[in-house]
Amino acid sequence: MQKVVRSTIVDAPIERVWAVLRDFNSHDQWHAVVEHSDIEAGERSDQVGCVRSFTLRDGNRIREQLLSLDDREHRSTYCIVDATVPLLRYVATLTLKPVTDGNRTFWHWQSTFATPPGREAELREMVARDVYEAGFANLRAFLDHGAANPAIAPGAGLSLPARRSVLRHYGSADGLQGEDAEVGAPGTGEVRIRQRAIGVNYFDIYLRRGLMPSLLPLPGTPGMEAAGSVVDVGAGVADVLAGDRVAYLGPLPGAYCTVRNVPADWLVRLPTQVEDTTAAALLLKGCTAHFLLHDLGHVREGTRVLVHAAAGGLGLLLCAWARSLGATVIGTASSEAKARIARDHGCQHLIVGANAPFADTVQRLGGAQLIIDGIGAAAAEQNLQALARGGHWVSIGQASGSLPALSPDALLHKSATFSRPVVFDFVASRAELARRAQALWDALADGRVKCPPIEAFTLDAAAQAHARLESRASVGALVLLP
Repeated sequence: MQKVVRSTIVDAPIERVWAVLRDFNSHDQWHAVVEHSDIEAGERSDQVGCVRSFTLRDGNRIREQLLSLDDREHRSTYCIVDATVPLLRYVATLTLKPVTDGNRTFWHWQSTFATPPGREAELREMVARDVYEAGFANLRAFLDHGAANPAIAPGAGLSLPARRSVLRHYGSADGLQGEDAEVGAPGTGEVRIRQRAIGVNYFDIYLRRGLMPSLLPLPGTPGMEAAGSVVDVGAGVADVLAGDRVAYLGPLPGAYCTVRNVPADWLVRLPTQVEDTTAAALLLKGCTAHFLLHDLGHVREGTRVLVHAAAGGLGLLLCAWARSLGATVIGTASSEAKARIARDHGCQHLIVGANAPFADTVQRLGGAQLIIDGIGAAAAEQNLQALARGGHWVSIGQASGSLPALSPDALLHKSATFSRPVVFDFVASRAELARRAQALWDALADGRVKCPPIEAFTLDAAAQAHARLESRASVGALVLLP
């Protein structure tokens, strides 16, 4: 048996290279030796067992069968079924590995085969030079020039296998169940993304409980943010290419999945220094913190800010960012362990204990000029008492239950104000989303904001992630990893 082994480095992200190579019928687009190729019997080109029948430019004909396809390991194996080229019992495997230096890809290609006696060297050289080495060069050229054309973008027009977490009934976390699915090609103005990290937010729990059934009808997939790489783009998308690392934040749920089509207007490109898990965990929370402190709170030197749940993912961002602006930061935390973490992220005054009274302590510090409250009903009465004159109370959640009706007269005696904003109205344009995201990346990069702890669960363990978040035992942010 003969063995041919060749390897190379491709100057492109692994997801971009894999999007081309996992398509068993793409080689007539990128390999110069292939004249034309078809998948027999109308099967999908990523279906294990499918057979591709193709003609080489020198007139030879070959039929090959896909034996295995592993998206996690980025590996495929195939064999020759019959051919006019005398490569006998030919089996080949190609494997990709990420190269962290420059976000490049290591490509390993090898095969074993028998030959007629006396033709060993000739056919071994033909496979090595004309198939593998020429293929490396051809794919580089295709990625440099072909992938920008939506008509021949890698994976364009193909359905991709996916996994998602689906909510079967409103209420408890056990309504979330994993299932297999397929995701078709992106539509006009859309981008198809292979996701590597998915953000988990308390908003997802509100949807799961059925508080907004029109936003998440059953069965539905929760999730508002994720990070990954672009597989391909739909018509009308000109500024995103296959292989680009991106994160997104959108007003419609559906992020708890491995592959998803989203509007291009939801996307931000990721700087190389921002990891996928960081982006998925912090994009929504970071944009929220930015508009709360800058647009609503107008926080500056000396502003007294009360942050509830100061050791949560959003709370830690708010503490650090507000402190960097010169604010006096007061926080609530359910345990001393959480309080220590909040102090480490800039919170100066902690009120510790589940449902501990806080209004008197805040008033002794001068009263809160800005209250950021995700607790809801349980904190409502004391929030009013804790406000300074002219203070602003911002309600961003209702973990303890819905707020009671608030009379304007309740605010009158302190000339206080109240608002209940939604982040999506503050990132309604792509430019606004990009501006706030960049502010977050910059704050992380220069140390004004420390990245909160991030706890990871598998996608199929979405129910456990929800239970963890609801238990109030978690610190920092949570993500799902496909």
